[in-house]
Amino acid sequence: MTFRFPLPAGTACLALLLAAAPAVATPADPAAANAELAKMYADDQADRAVAPGEPIDWEVVSERDERRQARVRQLLAANALATGADYYHAAMVLQHASEPDDFLLAHDLCVIAIGKGEERAKWLAAASLDRFLINVGRPQRFGTQYQSPHAFRPPRLVPVDPTVPDSLRRAMAVPTLAEAKVKEQAYAEAFLKRRAQQRK
Repeated sequence: MTFRFPLPAGTACLALLLAAAPAVATPADPAAANAELAKMYADDQADRAVAPGEPIDWEVVSERDERRQARVRQLLAANALATGADYYHAAMVLQHASEPDDFLLAHDLCVIAIGKGEERAKWLAAASLDRFLINVGRPQRFGTQYQSPHAFRPPRLVPVDPTVPDSLRRAMAVPTLAEAKVKEQAYAEAFLKRRAQQRK
């Protein structure tokens, strides 16, 4: 689990994002787009798969993220997404962007992926919606996001809308609110342990 600091709310609209993407022809072989999206997804995850306590060079990762996000928008504009996995892979890349519109688009792609039978997209649909809501100044609904305002503070569960029942969380493959709070405590303990080790 990586923790990102709060990001300022963006003002770009979805139409501008798609309009700004260079037009590309739909691949003659749909398998080419499938493979490219799968690779971008794998690369996105690999950039975040570090050993516990190891730092991530976010400057390097952010640059790679931007390239992947631009390419996903190109493929989306070219109607190159076909399978549930395609939509899920594209959504994962976009939910690592920095603008609320990207998080909302990632959520929409997850809804399509779920409709096409991609079960992995359930959690991501909840997480991308939570990230969108946080970045427009509202409480998250599902309790998937943890943030810290300062590097020297442990991550905390971002305020959660109390009207959302755990039945919805279970339906979206998300931990219950009580389980999310247990995770918060575990993250805090791991954070404090790392800080203590760094001071030795």
